Amino acid sequence: MIEILNAAQLEKGRVTGALVADILQACRSRAKVGVNLLDIDGWVKEMILEAGAESCYVDYAPSFGNGPFGHYICTGVNDAVLHGLPHDYALRDGDLLSLDLAVLKNGIAADSAISFIVGEARPAESVALIEATEEALAAGIAAARPAGRLGDISHAIGEVLTSRGYSVNTDFGGHGIGSTMHQDPHIPNVGRAGGASGCGAG
Repeated sequence: MIEILNAAQLEKGRVTGALVADILQACRSRAKVGVNLLDIDGWVKEMILEAGAESCYVDYAPSFGNGPFGHYICTGVNDAVLHGLPHDYALRDGDLLSLDLAVLKNGIAADSAISFIVGEARPAESVALIEATEEALAAGIAAARPAGRLGDISHAIGEVLTSRGYSVNTDFGGHGIGSTMHQDPHIPNVGRAGGASGCGAG
């Protein structure tokens, strides 16, 4: 079932979303060469608690996992796809770092991620990947409009990525959010325009 938020809940969601954005940007500014992924997790814990919010990850134990996640942020370095566990790794110049964060505040969750290059090096493949995903995000947002279909969003995202020569991970995608972190509808990153879902059904 899709949860529809009322005006008051949407306003709370804006507050939570702003907190997530602020935490991610703070981590980006502090994620220098030599910083350990576990340090980043510690920063996030401090910022969440200082804001009077709750982590959506620490006690999260999905059916496909091996128990509670146990960390406050997901970290992915270079070729790690997503949902990586922070571990004892010191960032290096040119690393492509992805940070994925979900927080609950005042009963409404927000979830976002950023990817950026650490240090001064600018590996061409990492720059190209970031540019392609930013373009795909913008295309998906543009396709989310009144009277549109979910398949329009998935199709717009997939078209950008495949035109840039990337394969698309079909195991994961976007999702609804509200009083909990993961909700319907599921939005795959590839689909058929006009379809009721990203898989083209409807």
